[in-house]
Amino acid sequence: MSKLISRQDQAFADWLLDDSPATLASYTGAEQGFNQAADVVRAADGTDLSQFWQEVLDTIQMRNENRNTLLDELTTDISGISEVINPPTEVEFEEASEFGQPVGMKATSTRFFRGYDFKFYDLAVRYTWMFIAEADQGQLRLNHNVALEADLKIRFRKVMQRLFNPLNSVGGGFTEKNEPVTVFAAYNGDGEVPPAYEHSTFLGSHNHYTTSGAAAIRPQDLDALALNIQEHGYTLAKGYRLIVLLNRQEAAIVKTFRVLTGAAYDFVPNPALQNGAVWVPNNGSYVGGPTGTVRGQIGTYGPFHVVEEGYIPAGYAVGIVTGGPGNLGNPVGFRQHSNPAYRGLKIIPGQRSDYPLLDSFYRRGFGTGIRHRGGLAIMQITANPTYTVPAA
Repeated sequence: MSKLISRQDQAFADWLLDDSPATLASYTGAEQGFNQAADVVRAADGTDLSQFWQEVLDTIQMRNENRNTLLDELTTDISGISEVINPPTEVEFEEASEFGQPVGMKATSTRFFRGYDFKFYDLAVRYTWMFIAEADQGQLRLNHNVALEADLKIRFRKVMQRLFNPLNSVGGGFTEKNEPVTVFAAYNGDGEVPPAYEHSTFLGSHNHYTTSGAAAIRPQDLDALALNIQEHGYTLAKGYRLIVLLNRQEAAIVKTFRVLTGAAYDFVPNPALQNGAVWVPNNGSYVGGPTGTVRGQIGTYGPFHVVEEGYIPAGYAVGIVTGGPGNLGNPVGFRQHSNPAYRGLKIIPGQRSDYPLLDSFYRRGFGTGIRHRGGLAIMQITANPTYTVPAA
């Protein structure tokens, strides 16, 4: 039975038998195994996936360099498993003598060692060729933005887990390179004696995890949180800003706090949320109080910047200080890898090296630990006298 061959098939068969350089040069691109511009995988709207991959890399680099989130206000970067911390302390002059030498200044008489855990977290994004054939640039950007949000979410969640749990070394202590490491919570009555500040002295039972004694938040609860922090030297006069993090449930009540109804201060709305102007009921003007704003701020109460944050569980108030984004005075240590190449959010190509976007992995390695144990205080809003870690 004869086999019919089209002219096109016959021409291709003739080419297979002719390996002369002139003949080979007439065939280019994917036919010789090279990916030219015409061979690039494109989305349904014509988006070049190689160019979009570069856009992904650029946005991740900007994300790593830009410190403007609420987390940055609360943390400072750490690259080792432990460090020595000196909380705010005071020194005094002594009367000078004609021939004597003054006592040498020493910022603190106690060295406080703080430890930080570390783990890698990752997330895969994979596309099939059928999805790419139907997707446009908007859908690709949506998936990328969802991954960026997931990165922020896990960092915020891990920091919050560290803040809310009063146990040192949450999940048990760990050993890294044969070195036992303790990851501390805020002051929790574990026996460590906080350094004295001004006329305030403390015992090893000092505790920054408390309850309010009432079912709803009251002005005196925020006043107690502020005192619990400021008595350790973390004050406005020292250059710190105080933040109270609240769920929407507690924030709605704090918005009603007024001197005329028994509070120590008025809640003052953030002017940026009120067309640039606010009215304070007791005197018609805003005098004193914390200056500037922090991300998520809805207003101020006394020394606090009041921040409403949906990831804060209902029934809790978190008082915490900040010296600014990444400041060494911030209470939480955010540990990154000792190798700079592994720091920050990374996106790693998958098995398709020619089109890395089709199979890629977002990766973040970090750990947390409390550096300044007196720089934060958490109050559970409950009539129960015992503090309970939120289920979230």
